[in-house]
Amino acid sequence: MREKQKRKWWGIVLVGFLIWASMTPTFQQFTSFPRELRLISGDQEQLRLTMPATVMADIADPHVAAINGKSRAQLDLHHPFTVMTKHRGQTRLTLRLFGRIPIKTLQVRVLPEIRVIPGGQSIGVKLQSAGVMVVGHHLVSQGDEAISPGEKADIRVGDYIVRINDQPIQNVNQVSTIVRKTFGQPLKVTVVRGDRERETTLTPVFNKREGIYRIGLYIRDSAAGVGTLTFYDPVRKVYGALGHVISDMDTGQPIRVGGGTIIHSSVTSIQKGESGEPGEKRAIFFQEHHVLGSIRRNTPFGIFGKMERSPDKGLYNRTVPVALAEEVKEGPAQILTVVEGQKVERYNIEIVHVVHQKYPATKGMIIKITDPRLLKSTGGIVQGMSGSPILQNGKLIGAVTHVFVNDPTSGYGTLIEWMLQDAGVLQVAGLQETRSLFYH
Repeated sequence: MREKQKRKWWGIVLVGFLIWASMTPTFQQFTSFPRELRLISGDQEQLRLTMPATVMADIADPHVAAINGKSRAQLDLHHPFTVMTKHRGQTRLTLRLFGRIPIKTLQVRVLPEIRVIPGGQSIGVKLQSAGVMVVGHHLVSQGDEAISPGEKADIRVGDYIVRINDQPIQNVNQVSTIVRKTFGQPLKVTVVRGDRERETTLTPVFNKREGIYRIGLYIRDSAAGVGTLTFYDPVRKVYGALGHVISDMDTGQPIRVGGGTIIHSSVTSIQKGESGEPGEKRAIFFQEHHVLGSIRRNTPFGIFGKMERSPDKGLYNRTVPVALAEEVKEGPAQILTVVEGQKVERYNIEIVHVVHQKYPATKGMIIKITDPRLLKSTGGIVQGMSGSPILQNGKLIGAVTHVFVNDPTSGYGTLIEWMLQDAGVLQVAGLQETRSLFYH
């Protein structure tokens, strides 16, 4: 009985010791030590693992990286040590206690430097949908009753009409012409719902009051607006803008891209943001014949496409390095944007919080406008500022995306790495191998 009681107390002491140990800075630092380290070629990273121990560190491929300048080094873990890059590639750093027992393994990836030209220019966006968007139903009078033929055919809000009687549909006028010429005959309609195609039969109804056939659907084939250019890659001749998806104003769903262009835009006035009321840039399109670029993708991180030459009116005519997601830090930064005409200016902000993202997600950081000039002009972040590039320590790190409705001085930013991924830049540079998309 006494022996059982003794074992019980020893168990309590052991549990207490483990709880105490798990709360010590040494244990927390040990468990938070990264499993993977990504570095741009030419950079180095200082690591700290404060432990009362001496270990042997070795690099599996000394052609890729070095530890304190060597491929193998004895480390006193009371002091920080430095991983230095040599050439692009992947290797493994192992820390061994007594030179034999591995206590930590770190995958090291050395990546090529990516450089792009920061934007900030105000742009006009003209987006054509892939098919015709169904944005609502309406009733068509038919004697004593009123019906929506489209709703009866199970065509839903958010569907895209892509073919009628096997004829590809690209705009609203095509639908009107087909309905008018078929004189109420049943139509074979192909719609896209989500990622799947569906076929249905829709029979137009003759509206006696108007003297025409109707299908009982509100449809739309395009969207237009104003935003900000984030970056241009002169090597691959691609761009990224907006930092968020373009959604249909009625359905709230992302628009499937069937084509589109970005053009010059000039800011004419600013409606200042106030608590509960987001402000906006008022702008006009001009030189619409002068297309800056095409729109090929519309994703949660913005719009992307081809741009044959470097856009003018920017603050930069040379490239700057881009930051990996883990390089972004809380603290001072700057944004580039337009508040009058086409003049891009630099404004101070504070990065209040960084979300450490291992996978793509839109809200990568919380930012706060601190520049008195911008606060005076706009009240903070306003609509049309989305896509304004964010720079920190000479690197492009992200883009402005959303404003806090109850605090227009603050909002969200997205990390530039995710925008570069959707632009196709990371695939070419080989940076995407350790990241996977969270959407399809």
